[in-house]
Amino acid sequence: MKCKLLFIFSFLLSLNFYAQEYIFGKTVSEENAEMPNVTVINLRTDERVITNSDGHFMILARQGDELRFITLGYERFQTKITAETLKSPVNVTLKRNVLAIEEVVLKKRLTGDLKIDTKIYNPTTKVQKLRADMSKYLSQKSDPKIMAPKPGEFVQPVTKGTFSFGKIKNKWDDVDLMNYLIKSLGTEYFIELKIEPSQVQHFIYYVFASGFERKTILKYGYVSESDLNRFNNAVLQRISSYKAPQ
Repeated sequence: MKCKLLFIFSFLLSLNFYAQEYIFGKTVSEENAEMPNVTVINLRTDERVITNSDGHFMILARQGDELRFITLGYERFQTKITAETLKSPVNVTLKRNVLAIEEVVLKKRLTGDLKIDTKIYNPTTKVQKLRADMSKYLSQKSDPKIMAPKPGEFVQPVTKGTFSFGKIKNKWDDVDLMNYLIKSLGTEYFIELKIEPSQVQHFIYYVFASGFERKTILKYGYVSESDLNRFNNAVLQRISSYKAPQ
């Protein structure tokens, strides 16, 4: 009888230990700002959720599970579910990646105005001399004889209005964007998705073909943090269908 009771008691304890519950939590930055679009992964079940606009998340887990937090520009964070965390929300503070900090500072310093940016970066003496020479050269008036058409040369008549020179060529194509994403996201990003290295390019093209909007990116050859978040969301929406048997 004692053996039966001991067995039943042990069985109930094991059920309680292995029972899954919804874990609630919130992610913030070092400045205590709410962080949306953070990917939360249960490493045991491979379940993935994304924090909402307020940084909150909800995911199934049990005691002993490990949760991993990933977002662009921040260091990866990992925490273990304990009996205490099952009873209270999991609050996580993510630290900005050192490389990302340098990149943000650099972007903030750039204004797009050549005169301002060259002053910020303290151009060398050679650069200053070259700029002075160019300015002097451009300020000189051209000899009318040089600009005059040669005998028999066709001269475009001057008319009012504008002319169309055809479609403006994009600065990037899909290959450029793909290479940027691979470099920016890093190999660990695709390892977390369980995408083989030989399949990374194929997977990115799959996301592109699934409706990822990239016209502006290709036109200007620039990927913003918002674009990276859009791509990350598109990846999480398409990963299951990509891995599904064809």
